[in-house]
Amino acid sequence: MSYALRRVRVDDVELVYEDHGHGERALVLVHGFTGSRDDFADVTDALADLGRLLVVDQRGHGDSSHPGGAYSLARLVADLAGLLDAAGADRVDLLGHSLGGMVALRFTLAYPERVASLVLMDSAARGVAAAERMFAAAVATVERSGMAPIVESIAGGPLSAEERLIAALEGEERHRARQRRKLEALDPAAFVQLAPLLTTHEPLVDRLAELRCPVTVIVGEKDAPFVPLADELVAGIPGARLVVVPGAGHSPQKSGRDAWLAAVRGHVVAARGAAPAKR
Repeated sequence: MSYALRRVRVDDVELVYEDHGHGERALVLVHGFTGSRDDFADVTDALADLGRLLVVDQRGHGDSSHPGGAYSLARLVADLAGLLDAAGADRVDLLGHSLGGMVALRFTLAYPERVASLVLMDSAARGVAAAERMFAAAVATVERSGMAPIVESIAGGPLSAEERLIAALEGEERHRARQRRKLEALDPAAFVQLAPLLTTHEPLVDRLAELRCPVTVIVGEKDAPFVPLADELVAGIPGARLVVVPGAGHSPQKSGRDAWLAAVRGHVVAARGAAPAKR
């Protein structure tokens, strides 16, 4: 499916997003830490008949600006608000993956009138304490030597179990090239400043009951750190629906694509209360 690649100025950065299709209410996809809009490249066509689709590069990621600092969850929420303003998307169906889910949750609490429905995907209402040691070591590496060692260890090192599954689907060479491209595009300051926030930030568990829009929580069956955090989200959000993607890890849109698509499409159609428009 063809799309328009748009660039908008929001405060101190230029943000890039893909604008697919047409429709009164957009579905917005927000990637996670070290990711980019490429994380959703293989599923956008399958979502085309839902109408307008916006796929975002957050600041410091993908083709968006590298400000060299000013990375915080509050800043990312403000960026999203500014991008949606520029896109003319007043009220949206919002999906956030991992860090993107933390941003989406905060955006929904700050602007409840702008979020018609919410999908939280392999995300959490608190820091992921299990990853603290790993991220601390990685941050120290980046501060000492830049991103190159991280790029080589992830894009050139042994594949994880989930990565082997993804590589079998899209080809190992393509998978590694995509990983390398995303990491090389990442602002080192974004890595250093955002990684600690993934493991330690002010929890929002006590505010989950404030959510009033339809919410679906998606998590990969094999994403061990996030499975209990997904359960916590569902327990705290009134009426939230849990979808566990069989066999998938932290990126179920890749490692469990068909089940992920069914969950997202089902959520959006139910939230809109009508069948999607025909292409």
